[in-house]
Amino acid sequence: MSYADQIFIQNCNDILEHGVWDTDYDVRPVWEDGTPAHTIKRFGIVNRYDLTREFPVITLRRTAFKSAVDELLWIWQKKSNNIHDLNSHIWDSWADANGSIGKAYGYQLGVKHHYKEGEFDQVDRILYDLKHNPLSRRIMSNIYNHHDLSEMNLYPCAYSMTFNVTQKKGDDKLTLNAILNQRSQDILAANNWNVCQYAVLMHMLAQVCDMRVGELVHVIADAHIYDRHIPIIKELIQRPTYDAPTFWLNPDVKDFYEFTRNDVRLDNYVTGPQIQDIPIAI
Repeated sequence: MSYADQIFIQNCNDILEHGVWDTDYDVRPVWEDGTPAHTIKRFGIVNRYDLTREFPVITLRRTAFKSAVDELLWIWQKKSNNIHDLNSHIWDSWADANGSIGKAYGYQLGVKHHYKEGEFDQVDRILYDLKHNPLSRRIMSNIYNHHDLSEMNLYPCAYSMTFNVTQKKGDDKLTLNAILNQRSQDILAANNWNVCQYAVLMHMLAQVCDMRVGELVHVIADAHIYDRHIPIIKELIQRPTYDAPTFWLNPDVKDFYEFTRNDVRLDNYVTGPQIQDIPIAI
């Protein structure tokens, strides 16, 4: 069993056994047939992944790793808000006729801000600080911009990364750690997808900044399972599990903006069967 499997199963059981339903209230999300999409949730789930131990991917079913990395690069590297820059179709339901999702996600990371050192967008500022002021306690991103919420087709779910650099005694290299803050998460559709994405981001940033990768702490304010996902989750967490695969990142890439989805790989990734046609609430 991978450590990510262990955490995922624990989270699902916690939600199913101790969660709170919202069936007595009107809710925004709906299924494709227009039926309200209700959830059972737990508030304030915090998971900690030691990336030096293993890569945090579940084996209960296959996480679409390359597609997850592609979306990560779409947001953090391309800083795009247009689905035509994305290889998958996961954002199609929120895009307008031109392919835009509004001033959300990558758009926010690409906005330049003024600092005493000059003009930076959020990603470039993070890279600058990690290389020039790594022990700063101010290295973070935040894409939940209230000024632009009315022009976002979907409010950001994973909205902030806070980076914190440490150094182990006797180690000549610094260690990159991070906290991922998420206001809301669909456990079945998005939990391991997001964990894998931001673990990859940490590996990439650590490599280009000549650091070691450390811990990823994932904070979820509203961790929920949708009503139509309950039987899927119950079957999924009873499946056999396997050892975590080996993560590979192309060691020749030293510039964050040169990474592609082909520069990452999971070797010996053995999983249970994929679940087809998971219904997605919109």
